[in-house]
Amino acid sequence: MELDFKDFPILITERLILRNIENTDVVLIHQLHSDAIVNAFVGRDNSSSLKKAEEYIIKMQNLVAKNECIYWVITEKGNNNLIGSVCLWNFDVKNEIVEIGYEMLNEFQGKGIMTEAIKKIIEYTFEKMKAKIITAFPSSDNINSVSILKKMNFELERKKYNNTHQNIKNLVTYTLRNSQINN
Repeated sequence: MELDFKDFPILITERLILRNIENTDVVLIHQLHSDAIVNAFVGRDNSSSLKKAEEYIIKMQNLVAKNECIYWVITEKGNNNLIGSVCLWNFDVKNEIVEIGYEMLNEFQGKGIMTEAIKKIIEYTFEKMKAKIITAFPSSDNINSVSILKKMNFELERKKYNNTHQNIKNLVTYTLRNSQINN
């Protein structure tokens, strides 16, 4: 697998630009991390603050610099404001497996934006990073997230994968193999 994010890959779709996180994203990261429903689904507490958002941005920037994670901010073309995020992390280089995680501000959900973003991330993961399997660990209660994964041909797995998630109720495992993608 190729894990070199020094030249950060900006990804473009029909409606979206997926870019690197910036210090100016602090207010919207705080807003994203303040959503109690999203937080319950990702196992995060509801104690966001601007200070914590600043710390989170620095953490993500450092992880990207160390090639331990790649974190895209989702924006609409013509507007640089964050509306959501997608990350790839928990790299299992030996087995060529990466984990995908994603979240979106409530007012942008249900518009096909995350599906569009994830489709581009899948393309990047298999074509550029050369991964063989993408894993996702949503709560089965998160019907919208599970629906997106199924739409993208992810399959429910019984096998255990490298998973460090805690505090997520009804955690399930979905996988997508390079051979399963629809072109």
